[in-house]
Amino acid sequence: MAHSPKPAASRFSPDPRLTRRRALTLGAMGAAAAVGPFGRPLLPAVAQDDAAAGSLFLENRVLLYYGFPGNGNMGILGEYEPAQVLELLEQEAENYRAADPSRPVKVGFEMIASVAQGSPGPDNLYIADASRELLDTYTQFTADNDILLFFDVQMGFKEPFDDYSGLEEWIAQPHAHLAIDPEFHLREGEVMLEYIGQVTAAEVTEAQNWLVELAAEYNVPPKTLIVHQFDITMIEQKDEIQPVPGVDLVIDMDGFGPPDLKRGTYDVVITQAPIEYNGIKLFYGQDDPLMAAEEVLALDPSPDLIIYQ
Repeated sequence: MAHSPKPAASRFSPDPRLTRRRALTLGAMGAAAAVGPFGRPLLPAVAQDDAAAGSLFLENRVLLYYGFPGNGNMGILGEYEPAQVLELLEQEAENYRAADPSRPVKVGFEMIASVAQGSPGPDNLYIADASRELLDTYTQFTADNDILLFFDVQMGFKEPFDDYSGLEEWIAQPHAHLAIDPEFHLREGEVMLEYIGQVTAAEVTEAQNWLVELAAEYNVPPKTLIVHQFDITMIEQKDEIQPVPGVDLVIDMDGFGPPDLKRGTYDVVITQAPIEYNGIKLFYGQDDPLMAAEEVLALDPSPDLIIYQ
């Protein structure tokens, strides 16, 4: 049921003195600066003996709004303040609740935490991190409103572990999870925007195991890992990936386009290569026409996760 969101504890007001970051594909700008430490205590935790019951998908479908705060070109999450985004998200969730009343819908945000860059930057890794201020604000807001939060990493030339492990203090929160976007993870000799990036099965398994260990260390419910994919080259040795006890794995079909194209890509990425849970991303500005909730749920297998950008 829709509810009135609580306001964010702090608002993001860009400071002209801060280092600026540029969105890779769209050239838009957003702040990237460090502020004070993340001092918020952990929320009440679930004992690990009971953690198996904490899977998001056993009884629920998950609906997320995606983007980078303050940047409307990178997804709906950046078009509005958090409270407004949540109101719109709840309205969209009602469409899915009406289309399938048998499966409850949990909502949340997927925030890009590391943004691929068109220039190398001082470390030559083609990646820029979200500020602590943004990470803190969205972690606090989602916790206060009892919704999910996924941190999306784009990695650039960083090793996947080096990118997402830097988010440990935020992903350790009981409601927070991880998403990996292979599209922008490149190897030596590859050129940003000219190559579609990739991760290996071993790198996916490494992330699964890290999330299991993280949940155990902080005594919080099981984590979920989303891996975005729209091309078969984006996950190498995909057939070697297996479910890992203590973490949910979702492969999300991430391509945009008209419904027939999305169905065809979903068939290749999801139906022909099933692993554990299944997802699809829809694009408000690029899917023409946008699939209705009933059409999305009619996919086979029906998605466990739906993301809107």
